[in-house]
Amino acid sequence: MNVVPDGYHTVTPWIITAGRTAELIDFTVAVLDGVELGRVEADGVVGHAEVRVGDSVVMMFDRPGWPATPAFLRLYVADDAEVLRRAVARGSVVVTEPTELFWGDRVSRLRDPFGNLWWVHQRVAEPTQDELPARMADPAFVAAMAYVQSADFSPAG
Repeated sequence: MNVVPDGYHTVTPWIITAGRTAELIDFTVAVLDGVELGRVEADGVVGHAEVRVGDSVVMMFDRPGWPATPAFLRLYVADDAEVLRRAVARGSVVVTEPTELFWGDRVSRLRDPFGNLWWVHQRVAEPTQDELPARMADPAFVAAMAYVQSADFSPAG
């Protein structure tokens, strides 16, 4: 018997809202090409929902009365510009503009309308182990890392 059920990974994130999970599901489907796998809902409260994003399942539920509990999630996408465009169109705020970093990912961050922070990665280069030290020391990549690290991505920000 497998320890992890088919279709899941060892770690599965939860996103909890105070009553906006149905909207969060719609956002995830529209912006991240998520596929809703199912939801249990009673009297407008989502007790459990699952959305597949890429090859991973994200679980969600409402917890009315809870304080904000933003999730911090990192995902790889094929087209970061398109994901950011759709996210902004649905009320997200770009926290970090797309920035290529030394290891070969272009990274941006967005805060969705529910307070969650998404690190959006697109692989744009495949540097070799021999190339990495030079890329790490390259002034353009040093400045890029400084920009990404200086951004205020606090939930209240």
